[in-house]
Amino acid sequence: MENDMDPSERLDYLEKRLDDQNNEIVCLRSTLADALRRLSAIESQRGISPVKESARSVQSASLLADCNNSPSSSQPSRDVSRRLVSSASTPNVQNRNSGMNQSNGSLVSESPSSNSGSPAPSPSPTSRQQHVQFNSLISEVGNGRNKTTSFSMKPSFMSTPNSLRTAKRWSSTSDFIPSNALVSSRRPDSNSLLNLNVKNPVGNMQKYGARDAFYSSDEGIVKFVFKGRNLNFYIPTSLREKYSVTFSLSVPEKKLKMEWVYGYRGKDCRSNLYLIPTGEIVYFIAAVVVLFNVDEHGQRFYLGHTGEIKCLTVHPNKLLIASGQSGGREYHEGFPHVRIWNSVSLQTLFVLGQGDFGKSVSSVAFSKADGGNLLMVIDDSTDHILSLWEWQKGERGVKIAETRCSSDLVVAVEWNPIPRERFAFVTSGKGHICFWSLENGLLSRKLGIFESRDKPKYVTCLAFADNGDCISGDSNGCLIIWLKGSNIVQKTLRNAHEGPIFCLLTLKDGRIVSGGGKDGQLVLWDFPSYRRTGYITEIPEKYGNVRIAVQGKGTQILVGTTRNAILRGSFDLPFKPLMIGHTEESTGLCVHPSQSQFVSYGYDGRIQLWDTMSRTLIWEKDIENAVTSACFSPDGSVLVLATTSGKWFVMDSETRDMYAQHTDGNEPIQVVKFSPNGKSLAIGSKDASVYIYQVLDRYRKYCRTGRCVGHSSFISQMDWSCDNVHLQTNSGDNELLYWNTGVCRQITLVPSIRDVEWNSVTCPVSPTSLGILSEGIDGADVYSCCASNSRQLMCAGDNKGRLKLYRYPSQPKSPCHSYQGHSNISNVCFLSDDTRVLSAGGRDSSVIQWTVEN
Repeated sequence: MENDMDPSERLDYLEKRLDDQNNEIVCLRSTLADALRRLSAIESQRGISPVKESARSVQSASLLADCNNSPSSSQPSRDVSRRLVSSASTPNVQNRNSGMNQSNGSLVSESPSSNSGSPAPSPSPTSRQQHVQFNSLISEVGNGRNKTTSFSMKPSFMSTPNSLRTAKRWSSTSDFIPSNALVSSRRPDSNSLLNLNVKNPVGNMQKYGARDAFYSSDEGIVKFVFKGRNLNFYIPTSLREKYSVTFSLSVPEKKLKMEWVYGYRGKDCRSNLYLIPTGEIVYFIAAVVVLFNVDEHGQRFYLGHTGEIKCLTVHPNKLLIASGQSGGREYHEGFPHVRIWNSVSLQTLFVLGQGDFGKSVSSVAFSKADGGNLLMVIDDSTDHILSLWEWQKGERGVKIAETRCSSDLVVAVEWNPIPRERFAFVTSGKGHICFWSLENGLLSRKLGIFESRDKPKYVTCLAFADNGDCISGDSNGCLIIWLKGSNIVQKTLRNAHEGPIFCLLTLKDGRIVSGGGKDGQLVLWDFPSYRRTGYITEIPEKYGNVRIAVQGKGTQILVGTTRNAILRGSFDLPFKPLMIGHTEESTGLCVHPSQSQFVSYGYDGRIQLWDTMSRTLIWEKDIENAVTSACFSPDGSVLVLATTSGKWFVMDSETRDMYAQHTDGNEPIQVVKFSPNGKSLAIGSKDASVYIYQVLDRYRKYCRTGRCVGHSSFISQMDWSCDNVHLQTNSGDNELLYWNTGVCRQITLVPSIRDVEWNSVTCPVSPTSLGILSEGIDGADVYSCCASNSRQLMCAGDNKGRLKLYRYPSQPKSPCHSYQGHSNISNVCFLSDDTRVLSAGGRDSSVIQWTVEN
């Protein structure tokens, strides 16, 4: 790849690598120095002789020299961790049991966010617990955590390569405490060199960063080290008297409840749309399974999953549902697994395969002819391992067979519905179709034999006719009917569609519906002649190609599309959307200043205005540019849209007419905001500059008045002051700066503006959001935060997909309510009346609406 770069690109690439390596070396040096200080403190307590102390000093100097002189960060991390681990292990290490004291970490209450009765996620299996404990052990050595439970490991386990790989989890140079924090309250015995205090992460217990915060009450300054940067925060005068970095605030009295999920995942998932007898449509997005009642316009949610959901299937009894996920965000949140749950009560009944699947679960399917006693699961590992489960046996089910499915991508699975073939099923994917059978607990397969000229690149979909005929659709646009009980082609229907066929549906009357990709058509086929009936309908192009089709009520057909939309229609009635969403990363939200409406936007270039009360789309517009930020004018009449190309547009929020177009640099614009009086507009760019504009002619004309320069990284967030003069900004390297926008100069005398009142609070790095920063120390990066307009609450979203609700202002010890639903969160905001919170899911292209409740 490097050889294909031009000189400038290669130079940028090498500079980035050099910066990354330098950062890792700094972390390693600081971590090693801290660990050696602790060893020295322990040895001094045990009365180490001067000779041994001298030897230890020589070894310390040698280790630091190795780290300083290393050209790469990866090898020192392995060597250092191996030496530290060997120092901490002796053949006679004894396990110590100590009482469970109250943790110094933040208490995060896991609040129910919907009427779902889903229980808490199941813990990892016992076979994985030692790996989790060792990860905690290495983190303690590197990051200096002050825990309350004593724990030690055997040398044979601690020297495993897989375990040592976790030694590279250095988060920053700030995760250190004095060396005596590592010493146990009991004096270690003669058989132990190092007594490490660790505790496995359980539930939603989070660590504080208060050990790095130091408050000077005389000056009203909090000194805080965050990810290698020394930060000084000037606390507002009204908070100085009662401010504390050690006192734990109470958890907020208000909580959030999931009310609505906008979006659908059809772009890269198949077989993820079903209609169940309750009249609800079942589908998934992010880590939520949505049960959508279209007639009543209501949603219920299954929230048992701890990671991104990848597949879904419904049991033949139409009551039970199986859904498979990727691994959880943390080790304690679970490995890829399948959850079987009740669609009425939303209770989890069985959890299958914790620790048995690789990467994620890509396909699940219940058997049909035997009443759904078996569940087939295919994972997303290199060999796409196929396993069969008797899911009703025991609490975790019983795996009765397992085999390698294919080294190529598997996209479709289907069980034979004929009773005499109840143990037969078919899988297909890239360049193959396989016919499987289960006999005496052994799986056997036969590859489908194509005519040489008809072999497709992909066999994209499968279905069984009522008589047991297996039908496949492929990338050539052909339908193939396979001979019963055989792997030989019986009949080929060429040119069934223009382009690939993405879905097949067997209707209740036996006829077949095929959905094409390129032509966007649904075609009805007669049975058993497999001839066209003449009924054809087309899906509007703006909604994308057909991904899946299922039979709805009566003659209705439900369609999921590749552009993340769910449509309903028939061969007699046109298809209309029931749910639409963004097709690319959903980067952000902006709320209307006076109404219960918000705009969502993303890299797909689509702008969507939603009403939170009716939970419907008001309008949408495609500007054909990836949108990175947006904001309403103070009166809500104008919408400013910023893009990745450095362009920004001014649009009427009602008529959607474009008033103006401007360009500031060639880098993406990260954030745009009007001043409270609407007379100025600030534009924060990835070029580390903030451009200030004067606003004229009722938000239709803009004149640049200056440029604020001083950040060393891109602008990530910013807030205007209520006096329309000052601006506070955050950058990508966690820097907080203040500006006088009248002269476009940085304010270096920070104490002079400590009592400035801010019109909004969205900067995570600020004096009133230290509790959010304390959470981020432990590995989760906070991408967005927002204080309520009443200044009583603050919500924050991180890259682990957790939405957290704090009291405002947030101090270093700030417990919070934590909620899950996204795979990661890119933006959060309150409505203007503080009755609801909105969160954008970033990569999962979802938007979730939460109500604020007492």
